[in-house]
Amino acid sequence: MCGRYVSTRSPQDLVRLFQVTDWHAEEALAPNWNVAPTNDVWAVLERIPRGHDDGAPAGRQLRPLRWGLVPSWAKDVKVGARMINARVETVHEKPAYRRAFAKRRCLLPADGFYEWQQIKDQDTGKARKQPYFIHPEDDQLMALAGLYEYWRDPAVKQDDDPAAWLMTCTIITTEAADAAGRVHPRMPLALAEDHYDAWLDPANQDADEIRALLGRPADGHLDTRPVSTAVNSVRNNGQHLLDPVTP
Repeated sequence: MCGRYVSTRSPQDLVRLFQVTDWHAEEALAPNWNVAPTNDVWAVLERIPRGHDDGAPAGRQLRPLRWGLVPSWAKDVKVGARMINARVETVHEKPAYRRAFAKRRCLLPADGFYEWQQIKDQDTGKARKQPYFIHPEDDQLMALAGLYEYWRDPAVKQDDDPAAWLMTCTIITTEAADAAGRVHPRMPLALAEDHYDAWLDPANQDADEIRALLGRPADGHLDTRPVSTAVNSVRNNGQHLLDPVTP
């Protein structure tokens, strides 16, 4: 699974890199070296403007979404904490994800992600989990493949009240390979830049074509390094979490 990642780019950088046409400066997120489930995260998506018909062109937006997808039919928002990842092998079939996979796809910008490997502690002889930071060898930004969904809060009476709607997202994962595969059997999928448009286009609903767009982050050219167990706690944040350690 992908349960933690790093996202530190400024919204101004993301607007430029992803050719975003719609971003509201008041929607600000601080750099985050320990993104955890239920955190707000940056997402790039395309939507037809409200009030326009389905034939209108979609605009590319940069939006903060809550990580952990809450299906529209869910009775409680808490279900999202368990739906941070969607397996690529079944994402087009699962009731929680198939509608979003068809027309609500997004990109989640990331510097890299964390995974944990069980090792034997040399001092105690006991098994423990060692965190690793996995990132592109060239330190380029990754565009993780995601889905987003709307959830209507029944406690809010008016549909036009912004508080009535919660937007949430999930990350699509696959079997790990190369550097990531030596640490954990699963890894997030990502999009190459020349596939952004087709992935984000809500009019593109051919499941086979959509799945063919997905690939390994950095085309598999990933670097991995052990980092401090400080990342285990969501309370810890800061660039120091990426410092290499001796496992």
